[in-house]
Amino acid sequence: MTENGAPRRPVVTELRLSAFRGHRGLRLPLAPMTLLAGAGGSGKSTVLEAYGALTRLAGGESLEEVFGGGPGGPTAYVPRGTPRDRQGRRGFRLGCTVDGPAGPVRLDLAVQAEPELRIAGERLTGADGRTLLSTALRDPARRAVRAEWYAAGAGRTSRAPLPDDRLGTALLPLRVAGATEGERRVLAAVEQVVPALRAGFACDPRPETMRAPASAADGLLRGGCDNLAAVLARTRTECRTRHAALLEAVRAGLALPVAELSTEPWVERGGTGMVRALVDHGDGLEPTPVDRLGDGQLRYLALALVLLTGPGVLEVDPVREVPDAHQALTLLVDGLDRCLDARQRRELLGLAARMCERGHIRLLGTLYDASAVPGVPGTRLVRLDAGARRGAADGAADGAADRAAKETVDGAVDGVVGART
Repeated sequence: MTENGAPRRPVVTELRLSAFRGHRGLRLPLAPMTLLAGAGGSGKSTVLEAYGALTRLAGGESLEEVFGGGPGGPTAYVPRGTPRDRQGRRGFRLGCTVDGPAGPVRLDLAVQAEPELRIAGERLTGADGRTLLSTALRDPARRAVRAEWYAAGAGRTSRAPLPDDRLGTALLPLRVAGATEGERRVLAAVEQVVPALRAGFACDPRPETMRAPASAADGLLRGGCDNLAAVLARTRTECRTRHAALLEAVRAGLALPVAELSTEPWVERGGTGMVRALVDHGDGLEPTPVDRLGDGQLRYLALALVLLTGPGVLEVDPVREVPDAHQALTLLVDGLDRCLDARQRRELLGLAARMCERGHIRLLGTLYDASAVPGVPGTRLVRLDAGARRGAADGAADGAADRAAKETVDGAVDGVVGART
């Protein structure tokens, strides 16, 4: 898993919600398996939302695609009570640290939400504290930010405009040739951060949609797992080893006997090419269609399948230039134990811990009941407080690197975002 003291696979080791929805100054260290607990309104789902936003931005989506379509629009991400500046601007701020062969690389991003949704500032910082990329919205009349990136030698930088609605870090490979040692350092950092962020998969199985038959050609599992039947048909024929592991997990978590998970063609109202999933109990009687299973049984089955598969089966967009062995998939699961009974919760947490220990999967999830977590090895449990959402999970205050990134990003917009943090 490690190489020269750094992870062989780039992974996100810290998430920062400096000023994002209800969070201010939150620094969240991430272990291979990190679980968030807390009362309703403590911001558990917001943490997953922030990670998912960075995933989508790293994948090339625009600010409008990521932040513009939700209830309340972009201003919903601005912390309550954040004042407007003299130009009527407000925004939000988030970031992360990605560790890997290039060492820990920090990405900090400030977004202007009002009066227009735009990148206000971005900073990419190398393991030695050197600024590898910085962008700033200098001219509000232009739909671009001014970008500077490290070239070589003391004080040498290259400059160019970049779009004000896209993550500059993800665009740098199109601008940096790698002709100098400095540019190669920039590219090494970018090629660590972007694949790590893009390898995120938000998963929230929806039993109400999973009960329906699915198109047999729909073989990549979506986040809601509504095409579960088609994916089971595929994995059963393509990988017997994983299918056997899934059977073992399902037998441990479901109260009813499970001899096999199978699929059959489903024809209704003249339709073709559809399949539905079945549970064979091994008693010689007719199998049970999965649409008759309870919500907890369906969610347990879907989450076990997600944990035991990978990018080739899940609907993710990994960086194809990077071998799978050098990528770690991060599962973002909101309500990991929703609808599960005590046994299902215990078995699923154990399965997740075993898969995360192997290194090719990481998990960031939220829980309703954290009572079973202390007995699960290798798991970091973070309790969020609805009444005090400022501060780090471990109680640490902002360090020098945090202040430097904050000053650079905030300075680009005269304190537009999070001025009161």
